[in-house]
Amino acid sequence: MGEQPVPGDGQGGTDGADSKGVKHAKDVDLGQDQPHSARMYDYYLGGKTNYAVDREAAQAVIRLFPAVETVARVNRTYMHRAVRWLAEQGVRQFIDVGTGIPTAPNLHDIVQDVHPGCRVMYVDNDPIVLVYADALLDGSAEGSTGYVQADATDPAAVLAAIEAEGVVDFSEPVALSLHALLHFVPDDRDPYGVVDHLMDALVPGSYLSLSHCTGDFDPESWQAIVDTYTRRGTPAQVRSHAEVERFFDRLDLEEPGVVLANRWRPEVGSGPGVVSDRQVSLYAGVARKR
Repeated sequence: MGEQPVPGDGQGGTDGADSKGVKHAKDVDLGQDQPHSARMYDYYLGGKTNYAVDREAAQAVIRLFPAVETVARVNRTYMHRAVRWLAEQGVRQFIDVGTGIPTAPNLHDIVQDVHPGCRVMYVDNDPIVLVYADALLDGSAEGSTGYVQADATDPAAVLAAIEAEGVVDFSEPVALSLHALLHFVPDDRDPYGVVDHLMDALVPGSYLSLSHCTGDFDPESWQAIVDTYTRRGTPAQVRSHAEVERFFDRLDLEEPGVVLANRWRPEVGSGPGVVSDRQVSLYAGVARKR
């Protein structure tokens, strides 16, 4: 996969930022001593923004379940379809929690293609996303994009950081994206409470879009994957269809409901081709707040 992609030693240092407020590698601790789920996801997608420790962990997962790269691609194309559909419904504000490494097209590229005035707020807790955040801030002149570093399991802090940026107007509808995030929030971190807290801050007419890995089609492999992540410092928990559907309990699901991600409003050429349910192992859905 090549050498470490970020210039600088990644060992931290005095704070500093460019004209956009984006810090560089020499200014932040990149956590190169421990794998991170966002960088492993980047590896699954064929990206280069990952380190040896991430590649070793990702290869361990691939040995257990080679289709994990298909899961990542299905998730990415689902995100593109879902946010485009939301923008076509008239949503003009988006909050993307668990952004991951910027991979073009990014969420703002999709929604601002539908309407240039869309505003997008990105949130992640991986410091390397901060380093590359300039790729998340290149939106249209008519719209606005922003990025904050925050932990999804502290939804009050997430909301405070977003509000401080002034990109999102909480008096207007917002689409909240939680894509491939909640399987990294085990039950002891109150994932349902996290979602409820975030959605409670949004006005009626707002939406939730999420995707979530499942062990429904290969429980043994997915338990081994969970154990692999957990041993390397990233707690994880896959969930059943009923458990994923529960995230939408207080909302009105849009058709076709909670389904495997490749079956959510599929478009010709928008996925990795013919794949089995086991290879996808990812539920997704979009719902509207009453």
